[in-house]
Amino acid sequence: MASTLEEQQKLTDECTELPLSLPKEKGWRTLHLYQFQGFWCQSAEIQSIMSFQKHFQANDTDIVVASIPKSGTTWLKALAFAVSNRHRFVPNSKSHPLLNSNPHDLVPFLEYKLYANNQLPDLTNISEPRLFGTHIPFASLGNSIKNSDAKIVYICRNPLDTFVSSWHFLNKVKPESGSPISMEEAFDMYCKGIVGFGPFWDHMLGYWKESLLRPNKVLFLKYEDMKEDGAFQLKKLAKFLGFPFTLEEERGGVVEDIAKLCCFENMKKLEVNKIGSSIENFENKNLFRKAEVGDWVNYLSPKMVERLSKVIEERLGGSGLGFKVFP
Repeated sequence: MASTLEEQQKLTDECTELPLSLPKEKGWRTLHLYQFQGFWCQSAEIQSIMSFQKHFQANDTDIVVASIPKSGTTWLKALAFAVSNRHRFVPNSKSHPLLNSNPHDLVPFLEYKLYANNQLPDLTNISEPRLFGTHIPFASLGNSIKNSDAKIVYICRNPLDTFVSSWHFLNKVKPESGSPISMEEAFDMYCKGIVGFGPFWDHMLGYWKESLLRPNKVLFLKYEDMKEDGAFQLKKLAKFLGFPFTLEEERGGVVEDIAKLCCFENMKKLEVNKIGSSIENFENKNLFRKAEVGDWVNYLSPKMVERLSKVIEERLGGSGLGFKVFP
């Protein structure tokens, strides 16, 4: 039987050759994006995704926070961690882990951190519930997660806001050797579905349909709903994860304490979120911009709004999943 090291080397060799046979397009941050398993990603991500699919073994108590990039991922990771660990770490404690660790360190990405750079992590000693994050579409999560009782929480955001946030973010983290991508060029690619882990409509629909089929398995959240009624959404999240708030907790202000701890304003001002890189190549300070609903009105022309709104209607129409064009 081949050793784990030999298996990993074989996988590495396979991934070196694989991009040569895949459809490719110009990337937003890197030279190219490759169409792998029906979605777009960078060549370096293919290795880690395949390694994760091959080696990860889910536990029934696992929690997976899923999203397409720039949809509220950091926020949801913080909330999921605080909710599921509140009996270990009191939300209003001055020593809470979220005050000293970035949410991406507490809820690590499967593809960006745990299985990146040819790593095969030992996850057996992590205390339960184990929390992981991913941008991988539902179809590519692997049977280990799909066939277990692990919970998946998915968050999505109005594509108009997601596009603007993505464009700002990727221009900030783009290598100095690369020229900034114009908003017009990026927008054209976005409308065609050429964006990391996209097309965005396939990504959303994969988790959306599964949430309808198996509501006990997948919880589908909208960024806008969470901004509008955070307490209600937080209670829904806690109940889904198997850690519902007691009446005593609600009366004691625990829901509000968690909401305050994880809110954008608090997260952005923390020193740990101003320094370092919890995700390789991405500085923590760039993870926090505005977190506003409807910021797209400051950037997109009427023609751009019309085009993307048409894409949203064509791709999501009839699914039951929709977004308000105007905030």
